[in-house]
Amino acid sequence: MRWEDRIGRRLRLKDLHTLQTISEAGSMAKAAARLALSQPAISKAIADMEHVLGTAVLDRSSRGVELTASGRLLVERGRVMFDDLHQCVKEIEALSDPARGEVRIGTTEPISIFVSEAIVRLSRDYPRITYHVEVSDTATLLRLLRERSVDVVITRWVSSSIAEDLAARVLYRSTLAVMANRHHPLLRRRKLALSDLMEERWTLSPADSFLGRLVGDVFRRRKLDLPSAVVTTISVHMRLNLLASAAFLTILPLGMEQHRSYRAWLRTLDVDLGDSGGPIAAITLGKRHLDGATKPFLKACGEVV
Repeated sequence: MRWEDRIGRRLRLKDLHTLQTISEAGSMAKAAARLALSQPAISKAIADMEHVLGTAVLDRSSRGVELTASGRLLVERGRVMFDDLHQCVKEIEALSDPARGEVRIGTTEPISIFVSEAIVRLSRDYPRITYHVEVSDTATLLRLLRERSVDVVITRWVSSSIAEDLAARVLYRSTLAVMANRHHPLLRRRKLALSDLMEERWTLSPADSFLGRLVGDVFRRRKLDLPSAVVTTISVHMRLNLLASAAFLTILPLGMEQHRSYRAWLRTLDVDLGDSGGPIAAITLGKRHLDGATKPFLKACGEVV
């Protein structure tokens, strides 16, 4: 049987979407609720798909359903197909109105300040472009990029995290600094060493987080253990709230001090952290075509730099 007869005419996008939903939901019942379909209709769609493909796509048991190797491959390739269709629709919209579109951005919390500045700049010239911003850790963001849930990730570039399927465009270099409220008494001192601050009240990122590992490297290079943090949290906003009390210290990218939201009260202590800098990059899928709205966003990133 020719491909067009067996697959091209009989494997439907709707059925692929159904399989993806089952994979995400973990059961046919939950998928049926999400899709507003009956469970028998879901079962029939999967059975028809398996008949067309000549192989099982789901393993069924009393505990629920799991994708087979064939099912996982189909979901993975289907995700790429749906993303290409999504990009196609966005490009068609851009042909009719070049000033319109959507950009799906992934970034880490400290760098969200930079992203917000790029959006502010771009929105002046393209008021009808919309944005979906996903804020998470770098590892999660790169997974979302590969799953095509975001168009671009703005994060700190580490060569070990960039594989052959990704492309990185360096935007600027970010340096870490010890931050405090402008009323913190240590701001009156000059030429501090990290060893002078070990007994201070710290709020830090978790040691196994991306920023936490960078901070840990800063202390290890000086043969110091991490100070005992009073508050450990992934949330930059939580740490900034604690700094506002003038009782805590933290380590964050230096650029945060320059942002309009914090420059009235956030200050950098005179502490040499050595070579704590690293490039911040716009990371995209290497072989993925960037649609019309993503291009001006990346241009705006360059202008903010």
